[in-house]
Amino acid sequence: MPGTRTLDLDLLRCFVTIAETGSFTRAGDRLGRTQSTISLQVKRLEDQIGRAVFVRTPRSLSLTPEGERLLGPARQLLRLNDAAIAELFEPDMTGRVRIGVPEDFATAHLPAVLSAFAKAHPLVELEVTCDLTLNLLDRFHGGAFDLVLVKREPSARLEGVRVWREPLVWVARDQLAAAGLETVPLVVSPEPCVYRKRAIDALEAVGRKWRVAYTSTSLAGSQSAVNAGLGITVLPREMVPPYLTPIIDDAGLPPLYDTEIALIEAPGLSQTAHRLAQHIVAALERGD
Repeated sequence: MPGTRTLDLDLLRCFVTIAETGSFTRAGDRLGRTQSTISLQVKRLEDQIGRAVFVRTPRSLSLTPEGERLLGPARQLLRLNDAAIAELFEPDMTGRVRIGVPEDFATAHLPAVLSAFAKAHPLVELEVTCDLTLNLLDRFHGGAFDLVLVKREPSARLEGVRVWREPLVWVARDQLAAAGLETVPLVVSPEPCVYRKRAIDALEAVGRKWRVAYTSTSLAGSQSAVNAGLGITVLPREMVPPYLTPIIDDAGLPPLYDTEIALIEAPGLSQTAHRLAQHIVAALERGD
């Protein structure tokens, strides 16, 4: 058709990588290209579509409204391309991928995602480690993982690409367990823990007294303690087990901000690990 434009997938991959890493330099590191090459590819994309996709200042980088609209379709086109290439040329993908994950997310959302990848690539060995987010980050930067899923504040401008966002709720044995408490007994993970900090900060912001009633290193241990009536905890809404009660719109407990999960890839990632990263992002975007 006369006038039809065809988007260059290589330019789209550069654009998406910059959007995910938040930096031309980090995008260049991931793609194995110089910063000048990255800048040139962005200019070529902008010339091709006739619109700017990034707003750059000496201290910040953000998407333009046109860039925001392009990001979703660009990711879909790249996934289709990569899936076709994998089907044609990578049926026997091999290797080991080390991934670090918060325990609650690994329990609730990740098994089906990893199972689908393992069935498609049976020769790939997946090594999954569960730990607290800050511990995962420390170990990731020490070279222990190829991929890491970490909890972060939605407003934080950190490395990685967001793959999940969900409301947090207070959780108790039943509705009455949280009623009339002068001091809120908390069931928490050891420091450092994002949910522990989120709970304490929320209570202190409204002047509520609190105490740590029970500390557990495991999700199952925390849930058992709450079920035994030892205190209340904080969980993502979809991760509340059926035998516990989410406490919503309780005047005595302050609201909690959403939780966010980001996926971070190590530099120099293997093709196998990068394919798993793409699979995780795609599956969680679809809500698999």
